Amino acid sequence: MGSKVSWHFSSCVFLHVLSDVDAAITLNQTPPVLKVSTGQEVVLNCNIQRHDGYYVSWYKQVPGGVPQYVLRFLHRGSSPYFGTGFSSDRFDSKSTSDTDYQFLIKQAEAGDSAQYFCHTWDDSAAEAVSH
Repeated sequence: MGSKVSWHFSSCVFLHVLSDVDAAITLNQTPPVLKVSTGQEVVLNCNIQRHDGYYVSWYKQVPGGVPQYVLRFLHRGSSPYFGTGFSSDRFDSKSTSDTDYQFLIKQAEAGDSAQYFCHTWDDSAAEAVSH
């Protein structure tokens, strides 16, 4: 079998809540840790709680590094937009509902081991939120 590749997620959500507006979006990512062998498909989930019509973006961060923009995805029927160095050859995003999004890596490589964050804009607090 190939070598193991691990994906880790941050356990904190950064958001700003204003008292006179609707409840702010809370993002929920699963699974919190994923270990796969090289060559396997990776599926990471992000529930955005409420769809305000904005893109859901995914970022990759290796320990000690800055987050890298991987892709953004609007909703079913659309195609992802990719960051520099990332393409549809290996990366994809899908949605199963207005609030449930998936990030896919078609064939995991050792260099994919990192923390991955989903991100969207929260209209109610006029703030970007990430998890």
